[in-house]
Amino acid sequence: MPHTIIFDIGNVLIGWNPHNLYDKVFDTVEEADWFITNITHLDWNEEQDRGRPVAEATEELVAQHPKWEREIRMYYGRWTEHFSGAIAGTVDVLKTLEASGGYRLLALTNWSAELFPWARENFDFLDIFEDIMVSGEVKMKKPNPDIYLHLAETYGLGDFSGCLFIDDSVRNCVTARSLGLDAIRFESPELLLEALKQRGVVV
Repeated sequence: MPHTIIFDIGNVLIGWNPHNLYDKVFDTVEEADWFITNITHLDWNEEQDRGRPVAEATEELVAQHPKWEREIRMYYGRWTEHFSGAIAGTVDVLKTLEASGGYRLLALTNWSAELFPWARENFDFLDIFEDIMVSGEVKMKKPNPDIYLHLAETYGLGDFSGCLFIDDSVRNCVTARSLGLDAIRFESPELLLEALKQRGVVV
């Protein structure tokens, strides 16, 4: 029976997708998808999650792709437009777990240290967590094992016995399981509820 539940935040509790911005910028979804996949791609974005300053990342990418300077600068210039808001069903699950009083609630998120304060200011349900480990603050990121081990050491989780991890990324869940941390790959609030009940979590 789990006693500690660790949530990812992006696309588990808060919807995030660069298409929310770039579908408004480009004439077609296909053009937006090409730009997101090939210019402001995941590897580039994750370096900010690991601590690289946003300004440095932007200038580096503009230097590599000067043709796309206007669109690249929009990435952080209009960054809050990437977000679609709280995922209400998951927030309800979190609040139910808090109300039960039976679980230690932590969060582990890949997020720029410069930008995460915006999330804290705009989503008050994040205050439910005992603490949130932000990748950009500790300069490590999922799915690298080091951040999971740092989480275990920081919060006294030992070998992760009795801990449960919820994340939308397959690779993040694979790493968690390889370290002995039970993981639920998040697909929807409804499927999350079902997976929690199967593990004996009261929701």
